[in-house]
This record gives sequence, C-alpha cells and structure tokens, in this order.
Amino acid sequence: MRTSAEATARVRGAFVGSVSGAVSIAAHALGGGDVSPGQSSITVLIAACTVVGVVVGARRARFGVGEVMVLLAIGQAVGHVALTMSSGHHHNTGMTSVMVAAHLAAIPVGALLIRGAEIAFGRAVSAATRVVRALGTRLAAPFALHYAVPVGPLTAPRRLLFSSGYGLRGPPPRR
Repeated sequence: MRTSAEATARVRGAFVGSVSGAVSIAAHALGGGDVSPGQSSITVLIAACTVVGVVVGARRARFGVGEVMVLLAIGQAVGHVALTMSSGHHHNTGMTSVMVAAHLAAIPVGALLIRGAEIAFGRAVSAATRVVRALGTRLAAPFALHYAVPVGPLTAPRRLLFSSGYGLRGPPPRR
C-alpha cells in the first residue's frame, strides 16, 4: 500500500517537471528565443523535464519552499539548455535580461504554488481516507430490549429469609 508521502512526492515531481517545462518555454519566448512546436528541442525539453520530475518524485523527503525553489531552478536550467540545443537557435549571445527576469520571477511563485498544492493534496488524501473509513465501518444493528418474564408458578420463599431472627442491629451490649 502506498503512503501519502509517496503520493505527495510523485505529485511534487509532476508539478516541478511540468512547471519547469512551461516556464522554460515562456521565458525562452519572452527573451526572444525561437520556440516552435515542430522543433526537436521541444521533444528534448519534454524528455528533460520528465526526467527532472521523476528524479524529484523519487525523493520521499519532505520539502519546504526553499528546497522546491532550488528544484525549480535546476529544472528551468535543464529546460533552457534543452531549448537552446536546436540547430536554428537565434540568440547565441546568451540569456537576455527579460528571459532571466522571467525565470527568476517564476521560481518563487512556482515554489509557493507547488508547496500549496502539496499541502492541499495531503489534506484531500486525509479527508478521503477518513470518509472511506467511515463508510467502511459496519453499523451495529439496532438492539431491542427483551424483558425476562417468568412463566409458570413462582418459587416459594426460603425459610431462611423468614426466620432470620429479629433484634437490633449493632454491637453486642456491654456488661
């Protein structure tokens, strides 16, 4: 049975990989780079971001916003390198300031969104688990009170009860 930590790690990996790819395409296009769906660099980008997502998802450790920011920065760097590998790449002078700004702005925003999605995913899994447990329990059948009513003649009281003696209760008299 998979734990919620494993599922959260896989969701984190999918988010980091997909955000890295999307931001790489957007920043590359904003910076003046040529991004065409027919290019082989898009295929390399998808493969690279998939690898980044799988590597991030394989780690079961719990990440904070800072660690997710580092993972996103690595993923975007891999995505940028994948996009620059095309033969018809036009901005050979390096990264433009708009491209760098887009990458730097996307890192903290993406990290906060991914961390929020992790928390929401954990809460949703927890709530779903509670619902399944509640629905899976068997309800006790309503019970009916049964009264025991003796049938037949009543038994005669014992002689000991009638001849137990009489007297005052208490300590023996002092002499």
